[in-house]
Amino acid sequence: MRIGVLGTGNMADALATHWVRAGHDVAVGGRDMHKAERLATRLGGSAKPLSLHAAAEFGQVVLAALPLGAATDVVRELRAALDGKVLIDCSNPVGPGFRLLTQSGLSAAQQLAAAAPGTHVVKAFNLCHEDVWRMSPPIFDGRRLAVPVCGDDATALALVHQLVQHAGCEPVAGGSLERAGLLEATAALFIGLWIGEGADAQAIAPPLAYAAGPRDEEPEATERAVR
Repeated sequence: MRIGVLGTGNMADALATHWVRAGHDVAVGGRDMHKAERLATRLGGSAKPLSLHAAAEFGQVVLAALPLGAATDVVRELRAALDGKVLIDCSNPVGPGFRLLTQSGLSAAQQLAAAAPGTHVVKAFNLCHEDVWRMSPPIFDGRRLAVPVCGDDATALALVHQLVQHAGCEPVAGGSLERAGLLEATAALFIGLWIGEGADAQAIAPPLAYAAGPRDEEPEATERAVR
């Protein structure tokens, strides 16, 4: 698969590393060609440095690994080159005080979709720190990290699910792009718990078997446990 990466920062580095190792052709796009060259050299394999526009043209799938405001502007500038392509948004619009910056309007992913209406935007890879994505693979207590994926186009979703797997993770259907805002809000909550409170965000949800409460065969045992 041909993958264009818009950006030369930590998320671009972390995710593209997995995809180069998986045998994909990766083009690193940046305004600063020296940074693009350094990242492409570090990635090795087939990775090559290009301009932002050339990377957008190169990729069947394009990763927007840019800050929220910059990503919207860049995608708007590149909308012709991105037309008909899959665009992955991994951004977290979280500001000071762990505040969600998009709470009064469109999600970050929807803003990208509005900036380039011909693209198939998919939200993914936004719930973890970049160093988690550098793990090869991210496995915790014997389980691969699950990655929620939101989007509206079945073909685009299938491609992104494949790239999630090639990062060593398990894709999870997160629903339509309209639900991307829920993923972004979840990131704001988790970051606030992890960093602000030092709390284990995983502990706030019961196992899947208990999602609807105790199982029917165990009510007496549950009652005894709480007495």
